[in-house]
Amino acid sequence: MTRSVLGIVGGSGLYDMPALENKRWQAIASPWGAPSDDILFAEIDGLPVRFLPRHGRGHTLPPSAINYRANIDALKRAGVTDLLSVSACGSLKEELAPGHFVLADQFIDRTFAREKSFFGPGCVAHVAMADPVSPALVDLVETAAREERIEITRGGTYLVMEGPQFSTRAESNLYRSWGCAVIGMTNMPEAKLAREAELCYATVAMVTDYDCWHHEHTDVDVAEIIRVLSENVDKAHRLIERLARAFPRQHPPCPVGSDRALDVAIITPPQARDPALVAKLDAVAGRVLGRTT
Repeated sequence: MTRSVLGIVGGSGLYDMPALENKRWQAIASPWGAPSDDILFAEIDGLPVRFLPRHGRGHTLPPSAINYRANIDALKRAGVTDLLSVSACGSLKEELAPGHFVLADQFIDRTFAREKSFFGPGCVAHVAMADPVSPALVDLVETAAREERIEITRGGTYLVMEGPQFSTRAESNLYRSWGCAVIGMTNMPEAKLAREAELCYATVAMVTDYDCWHHEHTDVDVAEIIRVLSENVDKAHRLIERLARAFPRQHPPCPVGSDRALDVAIITPPQARDPALVAKLDAVAGRVLGRTT
């Protein structure tokens, strides 16, 4: 079996954890461009953990400027097998109040200005996204949250908007009519790319506000988001530490096949593949293309 390596992508405050041991920042080069930042290599109770600041340390990158392909590729090169996204989001449901955590199990991708696949002309692939998160990873995260007495809801659709502006009231009400649970700007195409890279993926959506639909609450603003988000950091630390200590040290097969997503995804036959693109896919798809990093 493969050794488990837990990846965390999220805000910079997540990395100031007392439980982290043997810490070192390392630059990981990617053929897809520059990742958001260096990756923090560390351990928790012997489990290898890799942290990547999604927006860069200091939060210098807006959602549309993040190089999601480079981020996922770099994490794969760092040995990550399971990727947990920790993201601030707005609530689209009354019962999901600020401070609540949501384990989203579906996504609606409304982004339009981002590169969404590692594949393309010269090597075409179509991965299955019906079940975009790995239930085994979600099980572990849910158990850790409940053991830490963190208010968490399992299941719900995460609407991913382009940003960087927040929703109009009409948009917010439209997404509510679709039954969405939370809204944010970062989990797509991240989840799609994680699936192409055969990483087990899950997201913890940390509610910071009610977007702009709730008539009894003020419209969303950055100051309020930062205030609630800072309150969530301690909970996120406790969740990640508990998760890491209980994490299986040998990686079991993913129940929905996230770790073998490319087995039946690549359509282009070997003789027709573009060698330059295949070379760039060495980390993401080396297992099925016969290349290794």
